[in-house]
Amino acid sequence: MKIDKTDRYYRLSLTENELESDVEGFKDFFKQFLKNNTNFKNVNLILDFSSIINIDLNKILLFSQLSETHRKNNKSFVIVCKGIEFDEIPDEIVAVPTLKEAEDIIEIEDIERDLGI
Repeated sequence: MKIDKTDRYYRLSLTENELESDVEGFKDFFKQFLKNNTNFKNVNLILDFSSIINIDLNKILLFSQLSETHRKNNKSFVIVCKGIEFDEIPDEIVAVPTLKEAEDIIEIEDIERDLGI
């Protein structure tokens, strides 16, 4: 798992090794995420899967409960993915096709939280 920190969010993505090993690499990423989830509890998160071409919807759905919990803690949880039907993704998960859109979502949600919306 690769972690890039900014002042507004953490961006988590797969390492080159995880990408190369495809299914097993994604499983490793998911296990590491679960193991370290408490470290991310108080930060806005972007899970960047844009390097995976046509990611399987079932992989995205693995994060459904984690997304809900994170959002209940008043933090953003956004997944960046490409090659997927966004209409098929449940409302509990915020998914967008680009990192820029993920950053925009976090900015909007931060403003809404500041305004009490």
